[in-house]
Amino acid sequence: MYTLRNQPNCVVKFNFGPDFEFFPEDFNGRPVPRPMVEVPYHGFDNRVENGASSQSGAERLFKYGNPITVRGGYKFLSLFRVKFWWMIPRVGKWGSEIPLETQMLLLEAREQSALHDEISSDTNYTENTFYILLLPVLEGQFRTSLQGTPANELQFCVKSGDVNVQTSQSLEAVFINFGDNPFELLKNSIKILEKHKGTFSHIENKKIPAHLDWFGWCTWDDFYTKVSPQGIKEALQSFLEGGCVPKFLIIDDGWQETVNEFCKEGEPFIEGIQFASRLWTSKKTICYVWHALAGYWGGVLPSSETKKKYNSKIAYPIQSPGNTRNLRDIVTDILEKYGVGVIEPKKVFEFYNNLPSYLASCGVDGVKVDVQNLIETLGFGVGGRVSLTRCYQEALEQSIARNFKDNNLICCMSHNSDSIYSSKKSAVARAPEDFTPREPTFQTLHIASVAFNSLLIGEIMVPDWDIDKPGKQDFKILRKLVLPDGSVLRARYAGRPTRDCLFEDPVMGQS
Repeated sequence: MYTLRNQPNCVVKFNFGPDFEFFPEDFNGRPVPRPMVEVPYHGFDNRVENGASSQSGAERLFKYGNPITVRGGYKFLSLFRVKFWWMIPRVGKWGSEIPLETQMLLLEAREQSALHDEISSDTNYTENTFYILLLPVLEGQFRTSLQGTPANELQFCVKSGDVNVQTSQSLEAVFINFGDNPFELLKNSIKILEKHKGTFSHIENKKIPAHLDWFGWCTWDDFYTKVSPQGIKEALQSFLEGGCVPKFLIIDDGWQETVNEFCKEGEPFIEGIQFASRLWTSKKTICYVWHALAGYWGGVLPSSETKKKYNSKIAYPIQSPGNTRNLRDIVTDILEKYGVGVIEPKKVFEFYNNLPSYLASCGVDGVKVDVQNLIETLGFGVGGRVSLTRCYQEALEQSIARNFKDNNLICCMSHNSDSIYSSKKSAVARAPEDFTPREPTFQTLHIASVAFNSLLIGEIMVPDWDIDKPGKQDFKILRKLVLPDGSVLRARYAGRPTRDCLFEDPVMGQS
């Protein structure tokens, strides 16, 4: 938590209920905040995520000073990880409604002043609306998230992901700022954190890949893991016949040759087990191609002769209780059971020197790097989730700069703050969960998630939307978006919800 420079010690006391007493002053002209080192705190030993026991022993709950209480009467917007991989928004009025794994919390507060009318006995009210932003951040080897309690208090959950990396205090767990414009508040806050932390860059300070200015197509929704050269050729032909030819192509999951050592001959197929397959070798690739941050969903194959130099071994992911108590995911459950082929951390840079250079030698122009959040579950025994994520991020970004021009990288399944606040050069990230065109009930949530997630992600990355399927295109719409040369008119800023609906539920139609 932060306070202003050269100010006396204080006790933190917030009240977002109907008895709100203090209207904040303007921060204009004040120095960049610094840690508030003498605020009293309490650590809750062996209790995490609303009192659940920590299996990893690497998580701790804190309350600073008097409890931070969020009561009815003032609205909040939370961006939280509903699944292990993805964030979605939630709105509400009570602290108890703030979900586990909240990574951004925006509150709307109002000062009411009564103006007595001398002619009438009626009382008129004027309202000054302002916004309070809470961003749980990274501090050294620790990562913080927010969560509400039944008593409408706000807790900070500080975690390392490694039982050997523990703390009894956290001095820079949450950044708090406020202002009368929520969009400027977010932008200015991210810029302050960029300067103060030095672990990530604001989008204005990153090189934007050239592919964003062109109409593109991804193979996933059409082929899933059954991608083939002939299928790609036929798909591109369908775009040509419709008058809108993609200028860049993403060959998604399925182009690699993989080995599945878990499914024995004659045994029935186990749903989801394909995600435990290991990366083996590469086949013919063009344009952008897909791979996971760990190599493949299940990492690399330790017994492979070509992979032994990375000192890889099978490790079994450990998820944070906050993730498992929201919505579980079949992929992470499968990987917990069968393990992941993990490269020795000091060999990660070598791996990322070899893989992208090989892809570049095959004519590949860039990569979509997926399954990034998985790294947070593999930090035990190697310094924790934040340290390991930064190791992979640095290796990835250096390899992109070395092997591909124009910063040609798309990040995916990377909605944890470990990745967000470790991205110094990565400039594009998938903003929503997978698009499911055959599930009409998901469409509104999908669109809303992109827009609301872009409030945070859009200050650090260009939010990437999802995919389209050949044979199902609406060329009347596409021809309005795609110019004859294949370029697109890209908006200057990320698409975000307008101020009047920031605290409204766009899916259920109620606040």
